[in-house]
Amino acid sequence: MDPSTVTAFGLVFCISCLLLISAWRNALGRGKLPPGPVPLPIIGNMLQLDTKNIPKTLCMAMKEALTDHGEEFAGRGSFPIIDAINKGLGLAFSSGERWKQMRRFSLMTLKNFGMGKKSIEERVQEEAKYLVEALKTTNGMPCDPTFILGCAPCNVICSIIFQKRFEYHDQKFLHLMELLDEKVKILSSPWAQIYNLFPALVQYLPGSHHKLFKNCQMLHNFILGRVKEHQEALDSNNPKDLIDSFLLKMEQEKKKPQSEFTMENLLYTVSDIFGAGTATTSTTLRYGLLLFLKHPEITDKIREEIDRVIGQNRSPCLKDRNSMPYTDAVIHEIQRYIDLVPANLTHSVTRDTKFRQYLIPKGTTIIPLLTSVLYDKEEFPNPDQFDPGHFLDESGNFKKSDYFMPFSTGKRICVGEGLARMELFLFFTTILQNFTLKSPIDPKDIDTAPVASGFGKIPPSFKLCFLPSQNM
Repeated sequence: MDPSTVTAFGLVFCISCLLLISAWRNALGRGKLPPGPVPLPIIGNMLQLDTKNIPKTLCMAMKEALTDHGEEFAGRGSFPIIDAINKGLGLAFSSGERWKQMRRFSLMTLKNFGMGKKSIEERVQEEAKYLVEALKTTNGMPCDPTFILGCAPCNVICSIIFQKRFEYHDQKFLHLMELLDEKVKILSSPWAQIYNLFPALVQYLPGSHHKLFKNCQMLHNFILGRVKEHQEALDSNNPKDLIDSFLLKMEQEKKKPQSEFTMENLLYTVSDIFGAGTATTSTTLRYGLLLFLKHPEITDKIREEIDRVIGQNRSPCLKDRNSMPYTDAVIHEIQRYIDLVPANLTHSVTRDTKFRQYLIPKGTTIIPLLTSVLYDKEEFPNPDQFDPGHFLDESGNFKKSDYFMPFSTGKRICVGEGLARMELFLFFTTILQNFTLKSPIDPKDIDTAPVASGFGKIPPSFKLCFLPSQNM
């Protein structure tokens, strides 16, 4: 072997040893961390992770950490590709006092404008009717339901944020749907996971992250346009929506030093609620319809329950859920089975924390793996099978489970959980009340495996026919 090659190998070996020793020394100085795979120099644990399906490689005690130690685990951990966009602002990706104030404001304002009240239920019921009319225009022909299903939950959120709904054929509205859909796909791609591992390097390379940043800027420009309209028509005695409420809060705190109610936080808070309230619900609806096609016997049982409890002469309402245990169980099973955001959003500990026999230092990033709970084999026998029986007792009554946490749990639980659960029940039952679903291919040939599983799981593209119910 050439002497220079030997020297180079020796140099690399020495540097690697020094880096490894340094990493171990740092670990010793950072508390007694839970056991895990030994990181390699420079690349850390990258080779030990499946970047296409990271949740399979990670697991932790979710409920104990996020609920019993809720305050300590309430920080938001590093998520480089999102940090490059949000810069720690807004609701979903902020921490500390900023997060507390944005969350408190968001919860209060969402409640003020109907969340948890009859008024928001009526709004969802109205949107469900618009959804039915839009689906009728497909004339029973095979169609991709992605954007139609996105429009319905997005309009519910828009009514709270902007006091406005959009027509389903509005081109600007459809463009927003495309931007949100593409955002989720890019965040769930292997490239996004690589960016999160090497942000300082990858940000300068060509790749889909540039498309993501551009799309997010277009979304922000749309929101800014709405904010300017609100500023011009603001009535301090009659706030009409979330933006009005935030603008009034900004006015109240304009003389307060370092107030968190700034134009930047308004932009990112609205963006967080707008995106999360649209993407997660619409993807769950789409995945649910795919599972209905795959399991027509389950769909038939839901329709039987709809006919018995609701009939065809009125719209479904939320109180019907108490009389429809099978439908309720199916919707819960959809959310469990699809495991939409498998690795949750990263958390961090807000102070040095004793967790079981370990000491986790302040600032440590935590990945609360929802998969480890939603696919727990003791709680859900045969978790890889889609089975509504996971949420039914022996008498066919709905059975609650402490392991059902698709919205996360603890201090960081999704602020829109109640609204999302209402939407899923009302949209699913309204669709099945008005249409028979038909797949262009044999149900046995339908593949429900996600096409990507990074930030979120992306269902495969599919088409279906919405055939008007014969007994309407």
